[in-house]
Amino acid sequence: MNEKNVLIDAGTLAKLPPAQVLIVDCRYVLGDPGKGKRDFLEAHIPGALYASLDRDLSDLSKQGLGRHPLPDIEAFARTLSRWGWHKPQRVVTYDDAGGALAAARLWWMLDSVGIAASVLDGGWQAWTAAGLPVEHGAAGSRDATSVTLHFNPARVVYYEELEALRGKASTLMLDARAAPRFRGESEPLDRAAGHVPGARNRPFAQNLDAGGRFKPAPTLREEFEATLGDHQPRDVVHMCGSGVTACHNLLAMEAAGLHGSRLFAPSWSGWVSNPSRPIAIGD
Repeated sequence: MNEKNVLIDAGTLAKLPPAQVLIVDCRYVLGDPGKGKRDFLEAHIPGALYASLDRDLSDLSKQGLGRHPLPDIEAFARTLSRWGWHKPQRVVTYDDAGGALAAARLWWMLDSVGIAASVLDGGWQAWTAAGLPVEHGAAGSRDATSVTLHFNPARVVYYEELEALRGKASTLMLDARAAPRFRGESEPLDRAAGHVPGARNRPFAQNLDAGGRFKPAPTLREEFEATLGDHQPRDVVHMCGSGVTACHNLLAMEAAGLHGSRLFAPSWSGWVSNPSRPIAIGD
């Protein structure tokens, strides 16, 4: 594992006693929400269970909070109970998108309630490339556990606070979307193109090397410090399209030893749900 244990490599995960770890497959494909579960049924890490971004890691019934609103803490507790999680189990999350869909999202949710969690560095591809065993079919049944969670509300930002923060020179808003979407040149998912005025672009893909693994912590720290300039990590507010890939930048900063940044959960899809909010185009 890395210094902060937010990343774990496939070899280390394979050696952990099963009773000490809960492995969660978070694979998800934009435009085909069912593909992640189909891929899980075809093959997954032994002992893993599947988490749906839409059903387990979001509450799609909430209006005006973006495409993937965070679930209430009680709902998340029920999900962990159904999964059979118990203290002091560490949760390891993985996907096949470098952690962006949606392993980093689950990592952030767990970290925000004080549960030890790590993302599998390199994801599903790293596990299979290492020649490690896989399972097929549905996950085995688990006995429900009693889970009570306490969420730290300081970890997340919503509209009113973001409006106040946008007026402060100390605030740095980082958007994790690809550059063409940030600049407003294309928008395949949301009702309007562009970005929140004042935000800067840090595409989450820049956190990964050519092999799909996270860059070394010193490299990530150097890159983020160059972006932060005089800003402190606690003054950084992350966003993306729906509050999912933004967690990748949060994870990368934690891996780099830059702690305390926060998530604008509704992100761009939530911001543009109200046509009266301003939009910026270009860099």
